[in-house]
Amino acid sequence: MEDVTEVSGGARPVTIHMVAASAGVSASTVSRALNFPELVKPGTRERVLACVERLGYQPNRAARSLALGRTASLGLIVPDIANPFFAPFVKVVQSRVREANYALFLADTDEDPATEVELALAMSQQVDGLILCSPRMPGRKLRTIAAKTPVVVANRVSRSVPSIALDFGPGIRQAVAHVHALGHRRCAFLSGPSGSWSNQQRLRAFKATCESYGIELVVLGPYEPQFSGGYRGADEALAAGVTAVFAFNDLSALGVMSRLSDRNVRVPDEMSVVGFDDVEVASMTSPPLTTVAIPVDTVAKASAALLLSLLAETTPQRPAAQELATRLVIRNTTGVPKEDQQS
Repeated sequence: MEDVTEVSGGARPVTIHMVAASAGVSASTVSRALNFPELVKPGTRERVLACVERLGYQPNRAARSLALGRTASLGLIVPDIANPFFAPFVKVVQSRVREANYALFLADTDEDPATEVELALAMSQQVDGLILCSPRMPGRKLRTIAAKTPVVVANRVSRSVPSIALDFGPGIRQAVAHVHALGHRRCAFLSGPSGSWSNQQRLRAFKATCESYGIELVVLGPYEPQFSGGYRGADEALAAGVTAVFAFNDLSALGVMSRLSDRNVRVPDEMSVVGFDDVEVASMTSPPLTTVAIPVDTVAKASAALLLSLLAETTPQRPAAQELATRLVIRNTTGVPKEDQQS
């Protein structure tokens, strides 16, 4: 089926082959310039786009989809759309794939691995590719889905599926060094979902780094990665006699701070709190939250670009996992332990 632009007044319709002839390139190069511009040399891309504008060519999405056996749609699955970490991820991915003339379907698993698998299997039959952000499903299920449609995993490393992961090491080392310098020697980690790759990596890094600094780390949980999880975890942290809490994410850190306030425990005078993610609200709390920042926009852009490259006509070799670094943002929820203040 020819991909054409209908022209009013009975004029001859503009086809992709007419654009290709005018630009002196192949029709497939025109397609790549429009749908995957990063795969085309800048000079060639500019020449093609100039011809597209001059001729008034507009791709017929339905015709192109039928010709390629594609839906011109992509899927994105996240654990919890209400979590402020995932909202900017969704917006960036949506913007990037829209530029490539794809529609985006979004699904929320409510942190349930079984629901995640069910949704991914259903979507794999309806879209050209999937982005799974922070997936909780086991590796064998992930491989099953990747066998049905191109898949990119964000915020998790996979040996069998292209992935954009985070290097938690730099941010965690900075966080532990920070509380150690303030005088903390007994801290708690409020862990997140047990099936979460991020939780496993963070816990491993916190344990190793605290040990290297001579800090005793008390692991509590797992807790749901929400305000309510942190709210419950605060009581256990107080019972454990720690002076600082590392929370799985900012939402749980805010829950910790709320419960500490209810119990008249002052932050940071009597308890220091460190979050993870640096969501927008972290800087708006009172006091503002010290947290490990994740470059969520960069992760989202890289994830979308990777999936689009997998869908290009000239399929590249499967890329290795890409890792992006984290960093500590020091605000006002960390301070000198109370006993040190009195000495």
